[in-house]
Amino acid sequence: MTMWRGSGVIAEAYARTLARVDLPSPIAPPAVIGILGGGQLGRMLGLAARAMGYRVAILDPDLDCPAAAIADQVVVGSYEDVEAAVRLGRLSEVVTYELEHVGAAVVEAVAALVPVRPGHRPLVVTQDRLAERRFVESAGIGVAPWREVRSVAEALAAADELGLPLRLKLPIGGYDGRGQVRIIELRELHDAWERLDRLAGTPLLAERELDFEAELSVVVARAADGTCAAYPIGRNHHDAGILVESVVPAPVAAEVAEPATAIGPTLAAAMDLVGTLTAELFLLRDGSLVVNELAPRVHNSGHWTIEGAATSQFEQHIRAICGLGLGSSVALSPTAMVNLLGTGPRRTARLLGMDAALADPAVHLHLYDKRDVFERRKMGHLTALDVDVDAALDRARRALATLTWADETTEDDR
Repeated sequence: MTMWRGSGVIAEAYARTLARVDLPSPIAPPAVIGILGGGQLGRMLGLAARAMGYRVAILDPDLDCPAAAIADQVVVGSYEDVEAAVRLGRLSEVVTYELEHVGAAVVEAVAALVPVRPGHRPLVVTQDRLAERRFVESAGIGVAPWREVRSVAEALAAADELGLPLRLKLPIGGYDGRGQVRIIELRELHDAWERLDRLAGTPLLAERELDFEAELSVVVARAADGTCAAYPIGRNHHDAGILVESVVPAPVAAEVAEPATAIGPTLAAAMDLVGTLTAELFLLRDGSLVVNELAPRVHNSGHWTIEGAATSQFEQHIRAICGLGLGSSVALSPTAMVNLLGTGPRRTARLLGMDAALADPAVHLHLYDKRDVFERRKMGHLTALDVDVDAALDRARRALATLTWADETTEDDR
């Protein structure tokens, strides 16, 4: 585990603790933890909270969302529904969120009732890619060269300055590779706004596509007193914008891992976050690091921690938002995580091959209880532990290869 009580904001927070300035009282079980969002991250947060004795309330548009099965109460409403969010706040003693696509007005309304953690600022900073780029740069950390563009003329000028290939991204919304277009020829800029389903004049992020050596991520938890615990760096692999594999520890040199790890606490302190922050990074060919995306929450690339770390990212987040001491983030073993994605047209989800996948005692399967499956939908994940990350990844891939989704007419449960 790596703990920081260093300079700047973190040192100031720790100094306040030493000076016996009062911190908020811990929130103890059986208090209700409210979660804005009922997807798989909300489900796994809820499972961790229930294991610690807490009760769970969820706000989600879908009454049958993945987190509903483990929640004590479900408030049905959109992520922009202030009235529904206030109902959640009145049920809860602390509220957190499992996604960035929550209205700022929702968080402000709930924060008037109970603490919202990681907080309002982390949400505002990370849900707008333009604001996020400015924030990261202001913290002295690199990002890909970028420009804000509002017209084809500005996009052409950005392409001339930044070079091709270029990525045009929606500032707000979009995930898993959605909400962006890849530009390899200048003529493709002329209908880029139309392809992104936006009116001309809408601001977009124009960003140089980087030639990187590896995709990395750092997951860090920050407590109310400024103490941080960072997990070992992970190496990720994406396919068309969707995370498909992560291994920990990342097979990188110490001179890469140490500065990469430090990025997490630096940014968490700069946004005064209480909870979990994930920074997705690019390792460039020259050994430098740039931030690709931030998520003020638990993250897909941290799922390995459930079996592979002393404290999972989900328990760590609950500890942080409830004012409890942070757990150890040490890795117990080299670990690999592979995502289980959907295939084919939308249909009732029924997984085949679980017995074969779990014949390997080092493999663990997590399903998210999504009722329908369709092409490339995140349905679950597998983790495997072994003596090194290559062996762990091989085990996880072999287990994944045994799993298939039944079609509507399949009767063989295998």
